[in-house]
Amino acid sequence: MIELFSTCPPSTGFARDSYVERVAEVAEWSEAAGCRGILIYSDNALVDPWLLSHIIIQRTASLCPLVAVQPIYMHPYWVAKQVASIAHLCGRRVYLNMVAGGFVNDLEALNDTTPHDKRYTRLVEYTTIVMRLLSSPAPLTYVGEFHSVVKLKLMPPMPEALVPGVFVSGSSDAGLAAARVLGATAVKYPKPADQEQFPPDDLANAGIRVGVIAREREGDAWAVARDRFPEDRKGQLTHQLTMKVSNPAWHKELSALDDSGPEQSPCWLVPFQNYKTMCPYLVGSYRRVAEELARYITLGCRTFILDVPYSEDELHHTNVAFERALGAVGT
Repeated sequence: MIELFSTCPPSTGFARDSYVERVAEVAEWSEAAGCRGILIYSDNALVDPWLLSHIIIQRTASLCPLVAVQPIYMHPYWVAKQVASIAHLCGRRVYLNMVAGGFVNDLEALNDTTPHDKRYTRLVEYTTIVMRLLSSPAPLTYVGEFHSVVKLKLMPPMPEALVPGVFVSGSSDAGLAAARVLGATAVKYPKPADQEQFPPDDLANAGIRVGVIAREREGDAWAVARDRFPEDRKGQLTHQLTMKVSNPAWHKELSALDDSGPEQSPCWLVPFQNYKTMCPYLVGSYRRVAEELARYITLGCRTFILDVPYSEDELHHTNVAFERALGAVGT
């Protein structure tokens, strides 16, 4: 079994009076397409993801917000309180995407000088407090290097069925180690499947973040892809600048990959290289994209976080590719 998540449009680039409706529209598409949930970004330049999660819940029946949580923004009790309150008021499950890093300039502005691996130590402590508060009605005492609480009790109590799933970036050794300790889904930005390795079975789950453009005919898919993501000198320069101030290991690893083009692999990096999106794309015929997806599934990937949907129709095409991939692996 696999789970699909889509991605909420980021607030940058939208007029204020149109953004809320776009978020609701994408959420409705995602739910209709059978997605389990929807990723909501968080960084210094974006609106608050928890406010967006309320919009998504109001406009859908079952779609689960996957909220990016950066520990330097808020106390772990506040996160647990948000999750428990949404469960109590809305009966909706929330997923947590635990974020250890960020853009260097953002971290400096927040006066966060914590080294890379230590940020994952902090992330483990932070997430442990959140999940223990949500998983047990007993008062919690926890003493860590970065976070400590004493006889802390969460109200309202959390229904067991709505305790959130947890995702952690798994692109670095420290990220993978944190996912193992937490029993979380380790998510990475994938290389082409024939170059990819997923960690051993001691991880609870593995996932990838990837866009998909698939059509019945190979040429039609590539025509859509190149029209939607044309090469852009300004975008390339922005990408290069971002590389200089980017902290996450995945950003540097993805930038170092060779984009060999459609003759070699359906894995396409032009949208990422031109700063149009933050993940690779799989482009090609249903058959070819399904073969690549099937390879990832065979490697152990069970969670797929899709890029921001371009349209409701695009999600339909994506589902066709996934259905053929699942048919190929017999899942």
